[in-house]
Formats: sequence, C-alpha cells, structure tokens
Amino acid sequence: MTTQPISIIGGGIGGLTLALELHAAGIPSRIYEAAPELRPLGVGINILPHATEVLAELTVLDRLEQVAVQTKEAVFFNRFGQHIFTEPTGRYAGYAYPQLSIHRGDLHRILADAVRERLGPDAIVLDHQCVGVDNGASNITAHFRSSAAGAQLPSVTSEVVIGCDGVHSAVRRQFHPTEGAPRYSGVLMWRGTTVAQPFLSGASMVRAGWLTDGKLVVYPIRDYPDGTQLINWVAEIEAPSDGDRDWGRRGDPADFAPAFADWAFDWLDVPALLRQADIVLEYPMVDQDPLDHWTQGRATLLGDAAHPMVPRGSNGAGQAILDARKLRQALESDSNPGKALLAYEADRRPKTSDVVLANRRTPPDAILREVWERTGNTPFDNLDDVISQDELEGISQRYKTVAGFALREETRPA
Repeated sequence: MTTQPISIIGGGIGGLTLALELHAAGIPSRIYEAAPELRPLGVGINILPHATEVLAELTVLDRLEQVAVQTKEAVFFNRFGQHIFTEPTGRYAGYAYPQLSIHRGDLHRILADAVRERLGPDAIVLDHQCVGVDNGASNITAHFRSSAAGAQLPSVTSEVVIGCDGVHSAVRRQFHPTEGAPRYSGVLMWRGTTVAQPFLSGASMVRAGWLTDGKLVVYPIRDYPDGTQLINWVAEIEAPSDGDRDWGRRGDPADFAPAFADWAFDWLDVPALLRQADIVLEYPMVDQDPLDHWTQGRATLLGDAAHPMVPRGSNGAGQAILDARKLRQALESDSNPGKALLAYEADRRPKTSDVVLANRRTPPDAILREVWERTGNTPFDNLDDVISQDELEGISQRYKTVAGFALREETRPA
C-alpha cells in the first residue's frame, strides 16, 4: 500500500472501526460521511464477544464498558410470562470478552472520538454523500454531493474505496443496479427507550412472545446513579406490508401497544414500559439476499452495505466490526490492493451470507417460535412436555456456530 489515504464511504460503526484498524496497521484513511453532523442516532445495540475482542485490540473496550451494561444472561419467556430458557452470556458464559448492551449513540461517539484522536480532527469529512465511483488502472475516484445543499462536491481519488454506507449503499447500488430495494421481512419494529427500575439480574437480555401476536426484546443499556436504568426495548409484530413507511420515523404507540396491553410479568410492567418511553422509532425489518460479489476493481463493501441482515441475532454491528479486522489483515498481507480486497471478500462473504440466512430462518428467537407453534399460543403446564432443554440449547448453539461466536470458536482467527 502507498501513503495515499484509503477512502472510507460512511462514518457508521463499520467505517469508524475500519479507520481504527487501518491506523493500527499504519495505513492512512479518511472517512466521507453523508450526514452534515455526527449525532447520537438510534437506541440500543448489543456487541457480542467476538466483536468486543476486536474492540479490545483497538483499545476502546475500556471506554465502552464505562457507559455500557455488561450483559449477564439471555432469557426467554412466552407472552404469558412463563420461563422457557436461560443461558449466560459473555464473560458469564466463559468467554474472555464481554457481551455489551449499549446505546448506539454512545458506541458511535466513542469510536468517532478515537478516530479523531488517532487520525486527526479532519479524519471524518462530513456532508459528503457518495454518488458513485470510477475504477482506474492504478487508482479509483469517488464522487460526492452535499447532503445539505445538493451541490456537487470535488471528487476524491485514492488507491482503494471501501463502501461502508449502509443498507442503502450507493456503492452497492452501482455494483448491483438491478438488485432493487431492501427486502421486507414481513415484520415491523418499534424501538424505544424508557428509564425504569432494573429487572431480573439487572443485566438480562429478555426475548418474549412471538411475532404473530407480538414479540418483545428488552435489555438495559445504561446505569444511572440513582439506581434506575435506561431500558432498551423492541416491539415486533408481523405485518403483511411495510406500507412504504419512512425509515426510522417517529413511531406511534397506538400501532403496537394494544398487542402488549395484557402482558403481566411479575418482574416487569410491560404496558408501562412502552407507555413511558422517552422515544419511539419505527422501522421495517429488512435485509437483502446475499450477493455473489462485493468487489469491483479497487472498491469493495463492508458491514450493512455488504450484508444487511434482519436484527434478530444481535449481530449486525458485530459482523461489520469483524469485516473491518479482516480487511485490515488482507491489506497488510498483500501489496496489491485488488488482490487484497478479493482475499477479504473470499473470507468474509461466505461467513456473512450464512449469518444473513440464519437471521432469517433460525435466529436465537427460534426458541420462541418453537414453543409458540407447539403450544398454539396458550400457556403450558409443563415445559418439558413441550420441548426439552437439550433441544433449546441446540437451537442456541447452532446459531452461535453459524455466527462465529460459539465458545469453542472464540480464539479462532477471524
């Protein structure tokens, strides 16, 4: 590689992690972000041990642990509050690294601060929306326009371009112009946060119910000095059409709260949790079919731009983080940029394709689906008559293996 900065298109979690990885390898880069300013967007996110290992190597894990909740357990219930399955997570399960539940804005801020500290204050160029790239024999040019004003901006020529520009990636769209819009899964999500008292262990990630009648994911993402927590929740309900709804628009509790009105858990007042939310955002649950290639010449894709997946495995951000480490390793190992990008793709595309499909078909909440189908959405008298703990453990273990964080795989090279 030369000293010419690599152009990273997109300043999300994947792009920021890639910049830190490249800096650690002595490879210069610059991030071009479409947003006019970096703001704390979204709500909660989980980072699994295979990804926190990478963040530890980048020496940002300590900062993250100061503002995150270290998840102790994953717990599954039906909509009637009956316990189905519990398993320890992160360090509590024997991993060397934690599973973290954190506000996406906190994660993004800490990564962005680290990039500016290490690469310089001008390492993230804002208000630069990529509209396309032109491959050359010895370089590649990215073209931009202002997101705020719509005006064309000067193009940037570099040795390599990495498309980290998310599920609506312009780079991906150029490489695959006939692909079409993201695929709607048939599920609408409402994400929110509520300040509330701790529940269960105070560091539990709970999945309850099922999509047909209403599924809820709940976990704390921030501890407060007064003993309360910021609780992240996701309400998910099957809907035949997304109705061309806006992406990440403000949600209306009237659209989903009735499905949870009779949920009565002795450890959590679900209707109150939803009713007292600080913010509610609505999203269609979407992904894309795995691609047959990510790379064209001196450009490739990373993170959601490469492999958008439905968020049912707590694994989207983690896979972007793993992409960043592998891309750094490939660029370190081969002085030919085109060959390095192909080597990165050869490693990561099959793995992430498997995760995309697993998130569709057999994510961790397949545990809930099995119980829902076998009980006909009614309370059970004896769970062992419905499903064994061994079968439940098998569902969980199969997903971990596909996603690359089964305990025995933790030290496997990424």
